[in-house]
Amino acid sequence: MAELLWSLQDSQIVARFQRRCGLFPPRGASGDKYIVKNYFYYYLFRFSAALGQEVFYITFLPFTHWNIDPYLSRRLVMIWVLVMYVGQVTKDILKWPRPSSPPVVKLEKRVIAEFGMPSTHAMAATAISFTLLISTMDRYQYPFALGLTMAVVFSGLVCLSRLYTGMHTVLDVLGGVLITVFLIVLTYPAWTLIDCLDSASPLFPVCVLVVPFFLCYNYPVSDYYSPTRADTTTILAAGAGVAIGFWINHFFQLVSKPAESLPVIQNIPPLTTDMLVLGLTKFIVGIVLILLVRQLVQNLSLQVLYSWFKVVTRNKEARRRLEIEVPYKFVTYTSVGICATTFVPMLHRFLGLL
Repeated sequence: MAELLWSLQDSQIVARFQRRCGLFPPRGASGDKYIVKNYFYYYLFRFSAALGQEVFYITFLPFTHWNIDPYLSRRLVMIWVLVMYVGQVTKDILKWPRPSSPPVVKLEKRVIAEFGMPSTHAMAATAISFTLLISTMDRYQYPFALGLTMAVVFSGLVCLSRLYTGMHTVLDVLGGVLITVFLIVLTYPAWTLIDCLDSASPLFPVCVLVVPFFLCYNYPVSDYYSPTRADTTTILAAGAGVAIGFWINHFFQLVSKPAESLPVIQNIPPLTTDMLVLGLTKFIVGIVLILLVRQLVQNLSLQVLYSWFKVVTRNKEARRRLEIEVPYKFVTYTSVGICATTFVPMLHRFLGLL
């Protein structure tokens, strides 16, 4: 068994997968970063890799909330936050290296400083796709086999893309999937509690702020700087902001409460041109407001922290200091989460988009 697990961690397996998909290292002193001989696989897996990155989730999750179903978006965000936190912390505790290069060709540079086990891309894709499947199968009427196929294809493509891009071994990917399955099974009985968070006591926002901030500030220490702590703070803060946003909506009765999971909605409404235009308009309005809030709060929080700790303004290295990085990111993305769930729907209503 140990030999099997060790073989799955072998970089040679990843390199052979890349070669079979037409991705090769540069020849000699050609100056090329890599050689692509099969562009179908190249664009397929590059696109699939993007589906597991933050840019997808910060667009997909708000779009789901504003245009599809707040009930679903709330569950997706909370499970995504839990899975990503466990994955990020596990990486920095285990400290398993990524595949070695050579023989592997690495297509991504930003996360090279991070450790490999488990693959958080695989974890996020598995969590999002199967949480969506489980949460909709008793809410909307559609062929279960179709939903299951889409969940498997989505998560499968993201998992394979992590091998193709050379960022993870087979064991990293399998570990990420298995950890996610375990977390979904473990937390599923408590999912109904997630649906009641907005009716919690007035002390709920305090707990939602204090606990994630404590976890971020006490994140496992690494021997060198990597973006994992910053990414984890962003994720936990966004989740905290979303939870507080739902609580604000309920406590102050700002928006109507999302419908319960039952009864079953008989048919998914057909996509029309008017619905598409309305959805895109709501999405653009929401994203613009979020970007404005993000930039404003980020600049303000950095200025306050720089002044407090007497740091030179625009010092990029200072941003990486624990006492600056965690507070400014936490405040910024908590504000983003609150804005997405509270102020954007209010703006939609003001503009007559609801």
